[in-house]
Amino acid sequence: MQKESSGDWYTARLRVRYQESDQMGVVYHANYLNWFEIGRTEMIRQMGYTYRKMEEQGLLLPVTGLDVKYHKPARYDDEIIIFTRIAAFSGLRLSYEYDIRRMAEAPDVPLNAGERVWSHNESLPGERLVTGSTQHVWVNTDWKPVRLDKTAPELYSVLAKVWLSGKE
Repeated sequence: MQKESSGDWYTARLRVRYQESDQMGVVYHANYLNWFEIGRTEMIRQMGYTYRKMEEQGLLLPVTGLDVKYHKPARYDDEIIIFTRIAAFSGLRLSYEYDIRRMAEAPDVPLNAGERVWSHNESLPGERLVTGSTQHVWVNTDWKPVRLDKTAPELYSVLAKVWLSGKE
């Protein structure tokens, strides 16, 4: 059974690079998808695991669905934080939720955003730019679905711990 929740937010901070924007200085819409990937990769890293380790265990986590809503454009040289959390979790599937924000209005946020996990009941700082979610399924290297709790119990425990902490 897949559980749904409002988990804690993990963070990745970056500055919009020139190549991510067009001649008007506005971030090209597809770049937000790359930022979603940065968010989930850094979240897993902050939890003490890595995508490399997953792949070494024969696990892949392809995207099976994507939702994105553009609120305001990011611009060249903006400082942003990608807030990422687990939106749904089971032994077969994993979904993430994202909230990308401009930090010009939140100078008190630590420069190394990865040091801070934002509780699910805290207000997020900054100006909302983009929100979205991605849905994933666990597969092996033959692209056959696998149960994470059976294939990689250590990773399952790490994700379950984060999942449950967001429900408290």
